Amino acid sequence: MLSEAERIAAKAWSGKRLTREEALILWEKADFYTLAALANHRRLILHPEPVVTYVVDRNINYTNICISGCRFCAFYKSPGAEEGYVLSNQELADKIEETLSLGGTQILLQGGLHPDLALSFYEEMLRFMKERFSIHIHGFSPPEIVHMARSEGLEIEEVLVRLQRSGLDSIPGGGAEILVEEVRRSISPHKCTAAQWLAVMESAHGLGLRTTATMMFGHIETFEHRLEHLLRLRQLQDRTSGFTAFIPWSFQPENTALQTSQATAVEYLKTLAISRLVLDNIRNIQVSWVTMGSGVAQVALQFGANDFGSTMIEENVVAAAGVRHRLSVEEIKRTIVEAGYEPRQRNMYYELVDREGGTA
Repeated sequence: MLSEAERIAAKAWSGKRLTREEALILWEKADFYTLAALANHRRLILHPEPVVTYVVDRNINYTNICISGCRFCAFYKSPGAEEGYVLSNQELADKIEETLSLGGTQILLQGGLHPDLALSFYEEMLRFMKERFSIHIHGFSPPEIVHMARSEGLEIEEVLVRLQRSGLDSIPGGGAEILVEEVRRSISPHKCTAAQWLAVMESAHGLGLRTTATMMFGHIETFEHRLEHLLRLRQLQDRTSGFTAFIPWSFQPENTALQTSQATAVEYLKTLAISRLVLDNIRNIQVSWVTMGSGVAQVALQFGANDFGSTMIEENVVAAAGVRHRLSVEEIKRTIVEAGYEPRQRNMYYELVDREGGTA
């Protein structure tokens, strides 16, 4: 007779949707290698070709000034701090020109919750970039958009419409952390709520903006909190189909006010595998080589992931927490090949990009 874990594993293998209780039992009782096999099987159903994708882009933090004061952040500066900055248009242009020269197809544009920047600043910044460059702008996480709406006294959808008209192409999944209020109140009490984060994404999807989703784990949350996070994403994706990818990454405690032990490689891989099984309606799962290193990222390709993420021409937030994993495009391609896959460059919509910058 099959054990409960074996019965659930058989259900997962058949491609049927897991319940909350079943996912929890797999986490607690399934063998580590069984999780790997289940997640990899699901990945092969969605992506039977031996291809791992990556995107060439740059993280541009237009400001580091932020009033959120999140306990897990080592990057932000308080208003008035000597190290605080807001990038000029020329600084933005220089960064984008370099990105394009390196074969980049997009920029990830994010900043802090600056108390003095009006919505018109963001509109003008977007228009400046779009008028000068042909590049995809993947920008402004939900907390930033909620902050803009609150500062201007506007509805979230009105802010999104104005940003979209100014040149915003898609929205990153930053600021999700854990989508459970009791966790958010402890680690980021001044940031948008879980409901607001989800509302931004649902509104964006309704306007035709595609987005990604993230989860920062390995701090004060429990696995039940992680599971709640995954299920809330799955529920929204059922309604909108607007998420292109999910990126779970482990919290980096160095230089932050939230001093906890870091998630191990095994815990990261188990979380990745469960994510692949629960998020049956999000096609792409991305590794986090920036936080885990290239070796663990290679193994993650056998735990359900099919995408190697960004080349990170520039990355500031994780680096501020003392993490210094860096990979060039050639190193990413070699790492993928060594893991047994064919590397292919993509854009934000997971369309393959040819050498001339078009779509394959």
